[in-house]
Amino acid sequence: MSSFRISTGACRLAALLVVGCVANVAIADDHHSLWAVKGQHNTVYLFGSVHLLRAGEQLPAIADDAYRNAGKVVMEIDMDDLDQQAAQKLTLQLGMLPAGETLAGQLGPEAAAKVDAGAKRLGVPMTMLSQFRPWLAAITLTQLNLLKLGLDPQAGVEQRFLAKAVADHKEIIGLETLEEQLGLLASLPPKLQAKFLLQSLDEADETQHEVEEMIAAWRTGDAAALEKLGKKSLEGYPELYAPLLSNRNRHWLKPIETMLAEDRDYLIIVGVLHLVGKDGVLDLLANKGYKIEQR
Repeated sequence: MSSFRISTGACRLAALLVVGCVANVAIADDHHSLWAVKGQHNTVYLFGSVHLLRAGEQLPAIADDAYRNAGKVVMEIDMDDLDQQAAQKLTLQLGMLPAGETLAGQLGPEAAAKVDAGAKRLGVPMTMLSQFRPWLAAITLTQLNLLKLGLDPQAGVEQRFLAKAVADHKEIIGLETLEEQLGLLASLPPKLQAKFLLQSLDEADETQHEVEEMIAAWRTGDAAALEKLGKKSLEGYPELYAPLLSNRNRHWLKPIETMLAEDRDYLIIVGVLHLVGKDGVLDLLANKGYKIEQR
Protein backbone atom coordinates (compact mmCIF):
# COMPACT_ATOMS: atom_id res chain seq x y z
CA MET A 1 0.00 0.00 0.00
CA SER A 2 1.05 3.59 -0.14
CA SER A 3 0.84 4.78 3.43
CA PHE A 4 -0.14 1.36 4.79
CA ARG A 5 1.18 -1.96 3.51
CA ILE A 6 -0.94 -5.09 3.68
CA SER A 7 0.25 -5.69 7.13
CA THR A 8 -2.40 -5.54 9.68
CA GLY A 9 -3.71 -7.28 12.71
CA ALA A 10 -2.11 -7.84 16.03
CA CYS A 11 1.18 -6.08 16.61
CA ARG A 12 3.13 -9.28 16.01
CA LEU A 13 1.33 -9.97 12.74
CA ALA A 14 1.35 -6.38 11.57
CA ALA A 15 4.95 -5.77 12.49
CA LEU A 16 6.22 -8.89 10.77
CA LEU A 17 4.24 -8.32 7.61
CA VAL A 18 5.09 -4.66 7.27
CA VAL A 19 8.71 -4.66 8.13
CA GLY A 20 6.06 -11.15 4.34
CA CYS A 21 11.58 -25.21 4.12
CA VAL A 22 11.41 -24.15 0.60
CA ALA A 23 10.96 -27.38 -1.36
CA ASN A 24 13.36 -28.21 -4.21
CA VAL A 25 15.34 -24.99 -3.87
CA ALA A 26 19.13 -24.98 -4.07
CA ILE A 27 20.68 -23.15 -1.09
CA ALA A 28 23.95 -21.24 -1.45
CA ASP A 29 26.49 -21.03 1.39
CA ASP A 30 26.34 -17.23 1.48
CA HIS A 31 22.89 -16.16 0.42
CA HIS A 32 20.22 -13.49 0.66
CA SER A 33 16.43 -13.24 0.41
CA LEU A 34 16.78 -13.38 -3.37
CA TRP A 35 15.90 -16.33 -5.55
CA ALA A 36 16.31 -16.89 -9.29
CA VAL A 37 13.68 -18.92 -11.14
CA LYS A 38 14.66 -20.24 -14.56
CA GLY A 39 12.21 -20.00 -17.44
CA GLN A 40 12.91 -21.56 -20.83
CA HIS A 41 14.53 -18.38 -22.16
CA ASN A 42 14.78 -16.02 -19.18
CA THR A 43 15.22 -15.60 -15.43
CA VAL A 44 12.67 -14.22 -13.00
CA TYR A 45 14.25 -12.93 -9.80
CA LEU A 46 12.19 -12.97 -6.60
CA PHE A 47 13.44 -10.57 -3.93
CA GLY A 48 11.77 -10.80 -0.52
CA SER A 49 10.97 -7.36 0.82
CA VAL A 50 10.88 -5.81 4.25
CA HIS A 51 8.53 -2.86 3.80
CA LEU A 52 10.08 -0.72 6.56
CA LEU A 53 13.82 -0.60 7.28
CA ARG A 54 16.26 1.73 8.96
CA ALA A 55 17.85 4.28 6.66
CA GLY A 56 21.33 2.82 7.21
CA GLU A 57 20.34 -0.71 6.18
CA GLN A 58 22.32 -1.85 3.15
CA LEU A 59 20.63 -3.92 0.47
CA PRO A 60 22.66 -6.78 -1.03
CA ALA A 61 24.62 -5.86 -4.15
CA ILE A 62 23.27 -8.98 -5.85
CA ALA A 63 19.78 -7.43 -5.73
CA ASP A 64 21.13 -4.48 -7.73
CA ASP A 65 22.51 -6.96 -10.26
CA ALA A 66 19.07 -8.54 -10.60
CA TYR A 67 17.54 -5.09 -11.06
CA ARG A 68 20.00 -4.23 -13.84
CA ASN A 69 19.24 -7.51 -15.63
CA ALA A 70 15.49 -7.07 -15.37
CA GLY A 71 13.50 -5.57 -18.22
CA LYS A 72 10.64 -4.81 -15.83
CA VAL A 73 10.18 -4.54 -12.07
CA VAL A 74 7.12 -6.16 -10.48
CA MET A 75 5.75 -5.22 -7.05
CA GLU A 76 2.65 -6.11 -5.07
CA ILE A 77 1.07 -2.95 -6.50
CA ASP A 78 2.12 -0.61 -9.31
CA MET A 79 3.80 1.98 -7.11
CA ASP A 80 5.07 4.43 -9.69
CA ASP A 81 1.55 5.03 -11.02
CA LEU A 82 -0.04 5.21 -7.57
CA ASP A 83 -2.05 8.39 -7.03
CA GLN A 84 -1.37 9.31 -3.41
CA GLN A 85 -4.49 11.43 -3.05
CA ALA A 86 -6.66 8.69 -4.52
CA ALA A 87 -4.96 6.14 -2.23
CA GLN A 88 -5.67 8.26 0.83
CA LYS A 89 -9.28 8.72 -0.26
CA LEU A 90 -9.72 4.98 -0.74
CA THR A 91 -8.14 4.24 2.65
CA LEU A 92 -10.56 6.60 4.34
CA GLN A 93 -13.53 5.26 2.37
CA LEU A 94 -12.83 1.71 3.50
CA GLY A 95 -11.38 2.51 6.91
CA MET A 96 -13.78 5.07 8.35
CA LEU A 97 -16.94 4.22 10.28
CA PRO A 98 -20.34 5.47 9.10
CA ALA A 99 -21.62 8.73 10.54
CA GLY A 100 -22.91 8.30 14.07
CA GLU A 101 -20.68 5.29 14.86
CA THR A 102 -17.46 5.38 16.86
CA LEU A 103 -14.55 3.05 17.49
CA ALA A 104 -15.33 3.09 21.21
CA GLY A 105 -18.92 2.15 20.48
CA GLN A 106 -17.81 -0.82 18.38
CA LEU A 107 -15.33 -2.02 20.99
CA GLY A 108 -17.33 -1.54 24.18
CA PRO A 109 -16.20 0.33 27.33
CA GLU A 110 -13.54 -2.10 28.60
CA ALA A 111 -11.83 -2.64 25.25
CA ALA A 112 -12.09 1.05 24.37
CA ALA A 113 -10.30 1.94 27.63
CA LYS A 114 -7.45 -0.42 26.69
CA VAL A 115 -7.15 1.16 23.25
CA ASP A 116 -7.23 4.64 24.77
CA ALA A 117 -4.37 3.76 27.15
CA GLY A 118 -2.32 2.08 24.41
CA ALA A 119 -2.82 4.97 22.01
CA LYS A 120 -1.74 7.47 24.65
CA ARG A 121 1.51 5.52 25.17
CA LEU A 122 2.21 6.16 21.49
CA GLY A 123 1.26 9.81 21.80
CA VAL A 124 -2.03 9.43 19.93
CA PRO A 125 -5.26 10.80 21.43
CA MET A 126 -8.24 8.47 21.18
CA THR A 127 -10.13 11.27 19.44
CA MET A 128 -7.80 10.82 16.41
CA LEU A 129 -8.98 7.21 16.08
CA SER A 130 -12.62 7.72 17.00
CA GLN A 131 -13.96 7.36 13.43
CA PHE A 132 -11.55 4.57 12.39
CA ARG A 133 -12.67 1.02 11.84
CA PRO A 134 -10.63 -1.32 14.08
CA TRP A 135 -8.41 -2.57 11.21
CA LEU A 136 -7.31 0.95 10.32
CA ALA A 137 -6.75 1.84 13.98
CA ALA A 138 -4.59 -1.29 14.37
CA ILE A 139 -2.47 -0.45 11.33
CA THR A 140 -2.10 3.18 12.37
CA LEU A 141 -0.92 2.35 15.89
CA THR A 142 1.38 -0.43 14.68
CA GLN A 143 3.02 1.78 12.10
CA LEU A 144 3.52 4.53 14.68
CA ASN A 145 5.15 1.99 16.97
CA LEU A 146 7.50 0.88 14.19
CA LEU A 147 8.39 4.49 13.39
CA LYS A 148 9.30 5.00 17.06
CA LEU A 149 11.71 2.07 16.70
CA GLY A 150 13.52 3.91 13.91
CA LEU A 151 11.99 2.01 10.98
CA ASP A 152 11.13 4.09 7.96
CA PRO A 153 8.79 3.20 5.06
CA GLN A 154 10.91 5.38 2.77
CA ALA A 155 13.90 3.13 3.54
CA GLY A 156 11.97 -0.05 2.72
CA VAL A 157 12.94 -2.27 -0.17
CA GLU A 158 10.12 -1.19 -2.50
CA GLN A 159 10.74 2.51 -2.04
CA ARG A 160 14.43 2.13 -2.83
CA PHE A 161 13.79 0.23 -6.05
CA LEU A 162 10.91 2.53 -6.92
CA ALA A 163 13.37 5.45 -6.87
CA LYS A 164 15.81 3.53 -9.08
CA ALA A 165 13.14 2.53 -11.58
CA VAL A 166 11.70 6.04 -11.85
CA ALA A 167 15.19 7.50 -12.40
CA ASP A 168 15.99 4.84 -15.02
CA HIS A 169 12.55 5.02 -16.71
CA LYS A 170 12.17 1.29 -16.04
CA GLU A 171 8.58 0.08 -16.04
CA ILE A 172 6.97 -1.10 -12.80
CA ILE A 173 3.89 -3.33 -12.86
CA GLY A 174 1.72 -4.66 -10.01
CA LEU A 175 0.47 -8.13 -9.11
CA GLU A 176 -2.67 -6.65 -7.55
CA THR A 177 -4.32 -3.30 -6.91
CA LEU A 178 -4.45 -1.12 -3.82
CA GLU A 179 -8.22 -1.56 -3.79
CA GLU A 180 -7.77 -5.34 -3.65
CA GLN A 181 -5.28 -5.03 -0.77
CA LEU A 182 -7.39 -2.68 1.30
CA GLY A 183 -10.52 -4.65 0.50
CA LEU A 184 -9.01 -7.71 2.20
CA LEU A 185 -8.72 -5.79 5.44
CA ALA A 186 -12.02 -3.97 5.20
CA SER A 187 -13.90 -7.23 4.61
CA LEU A 188 -12.66 -8.88 7.81
CA PRO A 189 -15.45 -9.41 10.36
CA PRO A 190 -15.68 -6.59 12.94
CA LYS A 191 -15.02 -8.98 15.85
CA LEU A 192 -11.80 -10.17 14.23
CA GLN A 193 -10.76 -6.59 13.53
CA ALA A 194 -11.34 -5.72 17.19
CA LYS A 195 -9.31 -8.76 18.27
CA PHE A 196 -6.43 -7.57 16.09
CA LEU A 197 -6.51 -4.12 17.54
CA LEU A 198 -6.51 -5.26 21.16
CA GLN A 199 -3.77 -7.83 20.67
CA SER A 200 -1.65 -5.34 18.74
CA LEU A 201 -1.58 -3.21 21.86
CA ASP A 202 -1.04 -6.17 24.20
CA GLU A 203 2.02 -7.26 22.19
CA ALA A 204 3.47 -3.81 21.51
CA ASP A 205 6.33 -4.37 23.95
CA GLU A 206 7.48 -7.46 22.02
CA THR A 207 7.60 -5.70 18.67
CA GLN A 208 11.22 -4.57 18.70
CA HIS A 209 12.61 -8.03 19.46
CA GLU A 210 10.46 -9.73 16.84
CA VAL A 211 11.18 -7.17 14.15
CA GLU A 212 14.93 -7.50 14.81
CA GLU A 213 14.57 -11.28 14.42
CA MET A 214 12.72 -10.78 11.17
CA ILE A 215 15.30 -8.41 9.71
CA ALA A 216 18.20 -10.65 10.79
CA ALA A 217 16.62 -13.66 9.06
CA TRP A 218 15.84 -11.55 5.99
CA ARG A 219 19.45 -10.34 5.71
CA THR A 220 20.78 -13.90 5.44
CA GLY A 221 17.88 -15.36 3.48
CA ASP A 222 17.18 -17.83 6.30
CA ALA A 223 14.02 -19.36 4.82
CA ALA A 224 13.44 -21.71 7.76
CA ALA A 225 13.63 -18.88 10.30
CA LEU A 226 11.40 -16.67 8.16
CA GLU A 227 8.83 -19.46 7.84
CA LYS A 228 8.87 -19.95 11.61
CA LEU A 229 8.35 -16.23 12.21
CA GLY A 230 5.52 -16.19 9.71
CA LYS A 231 3.76 -19.06 11.47
CA LYS A 232 4.25 -17.36 14.83
CA SER A 233 2.79 -14.12 13.49
CA LEU A 234 -0.41 -15.92 12.54
CA GLU A 235 -0.89 -17.75 15.84
CA GLY A 236 -4.45 -17.20 16.95
CA TYR A 237 -5.47 -15.97 13.49
CA PRO A 238 -6.22 -19.03 11.34
CA GLU A 239 -8.86 -16.95 9.54
CA LEU A 240 -6.08 -14.75 8.15
CA TYR A 241 -3.75 -17.32 6.64
CA ALA A 242 -5.73 -17.80 3.44
CA PRO A 243 -6.80 -14.20 2.68
CA LEU A 244 -3.54 -12.49 3.60
CA LEU A 245 -1.00 -15.09 2.42
CA SER A 246 -1.86 -18.33 0.64
CA ASN A 247 -4.73 -17.07 -1.53
CA ARG A 248 -2.69 -14.11 -2.70
CA ASN A 249 0.32 -16.31 -3.43
CA ARG A 250 -1.82 -18.57 -5.63
CA HIS A 251 -3.35 -15.55 -7.35
CA TRP A 252 0.16 -14.33 -8.23
CA LEU A 253 1.27 -17.67 -9.63
CA LYS A 254 -0.41 -17.28 -13.04
CA PRO A 255 1.16 -13.88 -13.90
CA ILE A 256 4.55 -15.11 -12.67
CA GLU A 257 4.31 -18.16 -14.93
CA THR A 258 3.42 -15.85 -17.82
CA MET A 259 6.61 -13.88 -17.12
CA LEU A 260 8.60 -17.14 -17.07
CA ALA A 261 7.40 -17.86 -20.60
CA GLU A 262 8.89 -14.63 -21.97
CA ASP A 263 12.37 -13.74 -23.22
CA ARG A 264 13.10 -10.76 -20.93
CA ASP A 265 14.14 -11.03 -17.29
CA TYR A 266 11.97 -9.74 -14.44
CA LEU A 267 12.63 -8.63 -10.87
CA ILE A 268 9.66 -9.34 -8.57
CA ILE A 269 9.67 -7.66 -5.15
CA VAL A 270 7.07 -8.84 -2.62
CA GLY A 271 6.94 -9.21 1.16
CA VAL A 272 9.43 -11.90 2.12
CA LEU A 273 6.84 -13.94 4.05
CA HIS A 274 5.01 -14.50 0.74
CA LEU A 275 8.01 -16.37 -0.64
CA VAL A 276 8.91 -18.91 2.03
CA GLY A 277 7.25 -21.94 3.56
CA LYS A 278 4.46 -24.25 2.47
CA ASP A 279 2.16 -22.48 0.01
CA GLY A 280 4.76 -19.73 -0.42
CA VAL A 281 5.46 -18.54 -3.95
CA LEU A 282 8.72 -20.51 -4.10
CA ASP A 283 7.00 -23.70 -2.94
CA LEU A 284 4.23 -23.25 -5.51
CA LEU A 285 6.74 -22.72 -8.32
CA ALA A 286 8.88 -25.67 -7.20
CA ASN A 287 5.80 -27.89 -7.24
CA LYS A 288 5.28 -26.83 -10.86
CA GLY A 289 8.75 -28.09 -11.69
CA TYR A 290 10.63 -24.80 -12.01
CA LYS A 291 14.32 -24.75 -11.12
CA ILE A 292 14.97 -22.30 -8.29
CA GLU A 293 18.30 -21.11 -6.96
CA GLN A 294 18.86 -18.98 -3.90
CA ARG A 295 21.36 -16.17 -4.52
